Amino acid sequence: MRERWHSNILGPKSFKSGPLLDVFVAEELLRIFFRFQAARVSVTICLAVALLHAPDARAQGALEPASPPAVPRMEADPSAGMLDTGFHALYELKFKEAREQFLAYQKARPDDPLGKVAEAASYLFEQFNDKGVLTSEFFLNDDKFLGGVEGSAAENRNSNFLKANHEARAVAKKRVKSDPRDAHGLLVLTMTDGMESNYMAMIEKKQLPALSLMRQAESEANTLLGINPDEKDAYVALGMSNYVIGCLPGYKKAFLWFGGVHGDRNRGIQQMQSAAEHGHYLQPFAKILLALAYEREHQSERAHPLLVSLSDQFPANPIFARELELIDKKQAAHKR
Repeated sequence: MRERWHSNILGPKSFKSGPLLDVFVAEELLRIFFRFQAARVSVTICLAVALLHAPDARAQGALEPASPPAVPRMEADPSAGMLDTGFHALYELKFKEAREQFLAYQKARPDDPLGKVAEAASYLFEQFNDKGVLTSEFFLNDDKFLGGVEGSAAENRNSNFLKANHEARAVAKKRVKSDPRDAHGLLVLTMTDGMESNYMAMIEKKQLPALSLMRQAESEANTLLGINPDEKDAYVALGMSNYVIGCLPGYKKAFLWFGGVHGDRNRGIQQMQSAAEHGHYLQPFAKILLALAYEREHQSERAHPLLVSLSDQFPANPIFARELELIDKKQAAHKR
């Protein structure tokens, strides 16, 4: 009996199965069948539940393409062009328009002292324009160039310039105190001290204090260029310092030399050339200073292309056009 059951499990034999064996096999087959059917039912139920929960999504997916993931939009900084626009207006002698841009920049970037020093520059440049400082008539006259404009210091006092310049200096000093390698703060300090030295020399006619401040600006410019050699605007302060001191009479230069103050006209011209070629905000200012310096050195042929460039870039500025006309007349008279 045991042998017959064992043989039936392992495979079919030629002999017949007994009744007990047949019942046992039938039960086993029924168990396997119902187990298989239960698994099929379970899978079918899971699929049905999943489809019942997502019919709308499938329909929408078929009708509408999936939306792309949201990408954050980078808005351009609206203040980025305000300084450039303001300085362009400044060099076209549109001082009110220039200040509007500089004040708007200050509102947009209150922590940046460059907006305030630009405002200060607009007041000083306007006064220089009123007094004819940036002309060959002033630059070629030693009494004016080394002695200052007409009128007393009290008559010529420029309170708006001084206020804006001092505020810009205060913010820049805080930045540099916090980080001595803050190139932006050093640039503003170079500009504030350079402009105020020019103001003291030409407007208030305080030569020695002006020279002291000029040397301070030179020191700041050298520090700035050591940190960032691309800040070519710093060469305006260096160039003016060297050129003005180099133009002083011998006895004054000797007096200053004993005080450790030196000047070099040729070096000053080279430094202004660097600012005129590669500067940014002060590039046009460097160009007119350099052109006038060339005229002082009797090198009108080198001043001419600078004035052509300035006249083309700023056609609304009558000073550039007039200086170019004067040089053209000199060169024409020379050829006769």
